[in-house]
Amino acid sequence: MRKVLVISSSPRKDGNSDVLCHEFAAAARASGAAAEEVALRDLSIGPCRACYGCWSTQRCVLRDDMASLLEKIAAADVLCVATPVYFGLPCGQLKVMIDRLLPFWQALGGKDVYLVVTGHDGRRGLSHAADDLRLVFENLGDTVRGVVWGERVWQKGEVVGTVAVAEARRLGARAAHVA
Repeated sequence: MRKVLVISSSPRKDGNSDVLCHEFAAAARASGAAAEEVALRDLSIGPCRACYGCWSTQRCVLRDDMASLLEKIAAADVLCVATPVYFGLPCGQLKVMIDRLLPFWQALGGKDVYLVVTGHDGRRGLSHAADDLRLVFENLGDTVRGVVWGERVWQKGEVVGTVAVAEARRLGARAAHVA
């Protein structure tokens, strides 16, 4: 059974990113995977201090929720990472998490990764954020298997009924099996 970790970085509970995360996770579960959802807004994760203490200890000097999240990321076969796009970039909460991957970056490769990007813009406006995230995960040694494009959505729930929901379901089901 594949382990799927779905990470929503949206600061808005039950927003469009969350809706797509829930659909992805539900489809993965229905297809036989063990799927867990994590919302960064519910965790206390401070920014990297660039002290590089983690290089010698493989442990961050900060004592917060990132340590347990790193364990979950390391244990997962599949990551689904979702972000709303603000000013063409992934949201700040996700950037803080990414910077904190440093202690274990060498152990985080070999995963299948799916991205969920949502925002008011069309695909062109969202693609920069998706490209940035693709680069991060490919640099870690992961394979980005697909992107859910939550285009032209802003208000809570606007994504419901769009093709993005069907795509989240399709990719979630695929995540349970692709190796």
